This record gives sequence, structure tokens and C-alpha cells, in this order.
Amino acid sequence: MAEPLVPDVMPDAAFWWPILVMVVGAAATYVWRALGVALSGRIDPEGALFQWVACIAYALLAALVARMILLPTGPLAQTPMIDRVGAAVLGFAVFFVSRRNMLLGVGVGAGVLVLATYVRTVWL
Repeated sequence: MAEPLVPDVMPDAAFWWPILVMVVGAAATYVWRALGVALSGRIDPEGALFQWVACIAYALLAALVARMILLPTGPLAQTPMIDRVGAAVLGFAVFFVSRRNMLLGVGVGAGVLVLATYVRTVWL
């Protein structure tokens, strides 16, 4: 059989699926972003709805932090409860003592947890 004059340059369908997924995902993301930009001038940040959404967001964050401390999964589950609670308490204390410096509070909490884990694995 002779070679065709025009080579087959159209790849199979498996080539197009990742591109299609990225295009559809980007379109879905940017539609909501554009809607947010269009509506942002009309939203009152001091309004009741906005404050309710902020309260829900803070409640979800607090619940996730409490779950990470009390019911951890993965490598964090290997650390003793006293280490996790102690690191959280010290992190909160430093946060409030340092006039609500979040970076310092999180850094101290994480550092205490790493130090406690290191001491337990190396020295005990």
C-alpha cells in the first residue's frame, strides 16, 4: 500500500481530553470571578449578609483547627494529644501577648509542635 500524500496530523482523542478539561475548568472559574468583580461594587461590607458570611467562614476555620488538634489524620495523628494541645495553647498565648501577631503565634505553635516531636523521638 502506498503512503498517503497528506500525513495524518490529527492525533487521537486522548490528546484533546486534558486540553478540554483545562479550558472548561478555566471558563467555570473565570465566569464566577467576573461575576464577583461585577457585583463587588454593590455589596455592602457592613451589611447583615456579609457579616453572616464572615461568621460562617470563621466558624468553619475554627472547626477545622479544632478537628486537626483533636481528631488528626495522617502524620499528625502520630503525635501525642498533649503535644498538639500544648502547641496550640502556647501559640494562642503568644498570639495574644504579641498584640495579635498572627505570624508569631503560628510560628511559635508550629515550632513547639516540631520541638516536642523531636524531643520525643530523639531523647525519649
